[in-house]
Amino acid sequence: MGLYQHLRQLWKKPTHALLQPKLIEWRRQESVVKIDRPTRLDRARSLGYKAKQGVVMVRVRVGRGGHKRHKIRAGRRSKNQRTTLVLAKSYQVIAEQRANKKFHNLEVLNSYWVGQDGQSYFYEVIMIDTHQSRIASDKNLAWLTTGKHEGRVYRGLTTAGRRSRGLVRVKGRGVEKIRPSLRANRRRGTN
Repeated sequence: MGLYQHLRQLWKKPTHALLQPKLIEWRRQESVVKIDRPTRLDRARSLGYKAKQGVVMVRVRVGRGGHKRHKIRAGRRSKNQRTTLVLAKSYQVIAEQRANKKFHNLEVLNSYWVGQDGQSYFYEVIMIDTHQSRIASDKNLAWLTTGKHEGRVYRGLTTAGRRSRGLVRVKGRGVEKIRPSLRANRRRGTN
């Protein structure tokens, strides 16, 4: 087995001794932090990370727990009967959007999970500087430099965003009603 296979096996079931000191340190930092290199090199490389100028790694901390509504003050409305918000966004999508909000001159390429504790989830987000000449000359990342890919995280075009939109990553027989999205098919009235 090569290095990346070993790393992948280690991160499938990370031990308490491996993650605990890192989580304690990450908890004390700010919620969105720029980092020098990825924690999970195998996962970052598989999602498009390259150690070159214009590629930036960001770690994001997102609070865990149910999305509770604020205390209902007054009024007997039907929406007040549900105390838990039902959101279509996953914690990973929220992490990507927060990273893009802080570093708005960069574009989100992808993200992955790095850890969790009782209070928070931690994700690392791969971000690309689209104005960097090294990115424009890279055949795998040059597509991001065209203007039509701006704000892709807010349009649900990252992998986590597509999953939240119901665009399951499968093709073929039995998935005819998934595209353009589950919601769009429901709206059209095709059952």
